[in-house]
Amino acid sequence: MSNSKHHVAIQFLFAYVNTITAGLIVLLLIVYNYLVRWFAVAKKPQPPKPAGAWPLLGHLPLFAGCQQLPHIMLGDLADKYGPIFTLHIGARQALVVSSWEVAKELFTTNDIALADRPSFTAAKYLSYDGAMFGFAPYGDYWREMRKLITMELLSSRQLESLKHVRVSEIENFLKELHVCWMEKRIGSNHVVVDLKQRFSDLNLNLILRLVVGKRYAGTAGGGDGKEAERCHKAIESFFHLTGVFVLRDAIPFLGWLDVGGYEKVMKRTAKELDELVSEWLEEHRSKRNSEEVANEEHDFMTLMLSVLEGSDHVGCDSDTINKSTCLNLILGASETTTIVLTWTISLLLNNKITLKKAQEELDMMVGRERKVNESDISKLIYLQAIIKEALRLCPPAPLSGPREIRENCTISGYHVKKGTWLFTNLWKIHTDPRIWPDSLEFKPERFLTSHKHIDVRGQNFELIPFGSGRRACPGTSFGLQMVATVLASFLQAFEISNPTSAPIDMTGKFGMTNMKATPLEVLLSPRLSPEFYNW
Repeated sequence: MSNSKHHVAIQFLFAYVNTITAGLIVLLLIVYNYLVRWFAVAKKPQPPKPAGAWPLLGHLPLFAGCQQLPHIMLGDLADKYGPIFTLHIGARQALVVSSWEVAKELFTTNDIALADRPSFTAAKYLSYDGAMFGFAPYGDYWREMRKLITMELLSSRQLESLKHVRVSEIENFLKELHVCWMEKRIGSNHVVVDLKQRFSDLNLNLILRLVVGKRYAGTAGGGDGKEAERCHKAIESFFHLTGVFVLRDAIPFLGWLDVGGYEKVMKRTAKELDELVSEWLEEHRSKRNSEEVANEEHDFMTLMLSVLEGSDHVGCDSDTINKSTCLNLILGASETTTIVLTWTISLLLNNKITLKKAQEELDMMVGRERKVNESDISKLIYLQAIIKEALRLCPPAPLSGPREIRENCTISGYHVKKGTWLFTNLWKIHTDPRIWPDSLEFKPERFLTSHKHIDVRGQNFELIPFGSGRRACPGTSFGLQMVATVLASFLQAFEISNPTSAPIDMTGKFGMTNMKATPLEVLLSPRLSPEFYNW
């Protein structure tokens, strides 16, 4: 009996030892595999990295107290470290690209690998947790929403059906400026106006009418001043908050500190925006299929109600998809167009000869007896060159939309790890002296001669103000048409000049987009007969 127990004990001991041995072997294999992979990666060339990274904080101290805007500061680092380098933003690694050659490789060879967006705190709170297609991760949902926008809102049929909206809003814009001149003109027959605010009102009204069938700003056409101010403030807060640094994004385990209180403000702004768009959705739902809606223009929210009804969509309920998509369109279109128009006029006021040439082209190609219409734009070659040059010097989003690398990949010969953030410094690419002689000078003529072949729609990587690849702005063509039509109509209708002897301030504002930091005040007077303004 005793021998039997002893035998069982020995068997148990051997089984136990074998289990431990097997476990150790498995553990050693895992460690070995990890070390092999680690050494393999370590042997691969890594992008250059600026010196001076701190423990935990990484390169964040480089940005502390810096008075330069991020794209300018990163451009200076590119001069020192080359067209591709990495930064440690707290615990995260970021890749900064500053040449058109590397950008071309990014958005062609590696386009799928870098098609994701980072999961920033701002995206969580301000985009319905990534339901806005502009913030959504790459996948089925993003593809479905982009297709919906391209096929419905931005289709030729839909844009043509709402052409009268664009025409009427531009006419209202010009009429309100003329009324302002009549009521407030000073002894020199001019009036001082803030064009940045006027452009903002115009573009907000335009995109609101296209997306939700409303207009808020201004006095013509039923504007609601209080609602306009509410909407403007929420939009301005949105773009400010998407550009701020949130500690949680760089050092996640310190996120509970909420340094600066940004998360609290994000939640409040998200609530304000959601209340606005929820009101619009309920109004659309209540009058859907009624006689009231049958006689109105079918805006995008109405189309979305029909498209989303009874269909299955990945990830979100129909109301969230409708609200987030409509809000994304309103935010993107209103801000971007305002930025481009504001910087273009600023550049023209600082270059009076170019301004005069633009108006001479309008007089020659359109005349002063009729209004500019959309079909005229293709004939206004110099005006198009002016817009291209403004986009080159002042891209709406100088660092483009941030990306996140979805999988390990090789970029410009360097190994880049999955999860790395990507920033493409469009401003640095657009001012590369190898491509652009006198790169910081405003010279639209370059697009009539040496650079006439370069377009801005994402295929010529020397000039990509709206991005390129899968994540390029889907509304680029529509936005360019609107900028050109508004600019041509405005320059035809009014003489403008700088109210002071000092150059127009060209300082940008910190944020996701590059808005002019100060108002754009101009002296304005009509340049056409009074009958022209009586619509």
